[in-house]
Amino acid sequence: MENELLLEIDGFVATLIINRAEKRNTLNPAILIKIAEYLNEFAKKDDVRAVVIRGQGNKAFSSGYDISEISANINGENKEGDKEESEPIDPLVVGMGAIENFPYPVIAMIDGYAIGMGCDLAMTCDIRIASEGSKMGIPVSKLGILYPPKSIRRFINVIGLANTKELIFTGRYYSVEKIKDMGIVNDIVPKAELHEFTYNLAKEIAYNAPLAIKGHKHIFKKLIHYQTILEKDLKEIEKMQNETAFSEDLVEGTTAFFEKRKAVFKGK
Repeated sequence: MENELLLEIDGFVATLIINRAEKRNTLNPAILIKIAEYLNEFAKKDDVRAVVIRGQGNKAFSSGYDISEISANINGENKEGDKEESEPIDPLVVGMGAIENFPYPVIAMIDGYAIGMGCDLAMTCDIRIASEGSKMGIPVSKLGILYPPKSIRRFINVIGLANTKELIFTGRYYSVEKIKDMGIVNDIVPKAELHEFTYNLAKEIAYNAPLAIKGHKHIFKKLIHYQTILEKDLKEIEKMQNETAFSEDLVEGTTAFFEKRKAVFKGK
């Protein structure tokens, strides 16, 4: 578990490497929480002024959440049973929130697939650089999962409502050229040049004026803070999430995924 997220530091640039190449760098609660721990530690000092997140190997940035753990953790639920008075930890909120709140820019270096929560992780970053041949998508509707409102908001903020609706409703895997047109990635580069291009960018940012960079990221974050969901609406959405989390359709969707066949949903 300790080796599932690797850390490298070069000058003012830190790299977090999702080290699960044998599982196409799928995410799990431990990795998401460890990302938060590293970023929160970096934030205490000015030693790290840009962070690159990437996957091990050249097959996937991250192919999503480890689907074997999805029913237990996608909504932050603890099947072991939390005490009523303690609030369960949602690894998605913790990990993505740490990226959003980190005072300096975070860059996603996408080489291969960025699917589901892997795509969400990339969208949470400030800048996305992808290699030729990469693919991205959010197949939650194909699996029978109701995606969290905060994640959907992130997509809307980056690519707009129309593109977000298409991504979520279809669940397609899009070519890198299409996702560039949508505005998901900033640049597409040949695989052989991805590392050099990404780290040149990271170093360029890291060696700019720290107070200005931190100030600008703070402004960007504050400009979207007005986007909120009313408490009563949030409770209604949580109820819908619970319904999907324990639905027959979710079982069918995940089973079909493993069996590499088209799911047959019943709406219950």
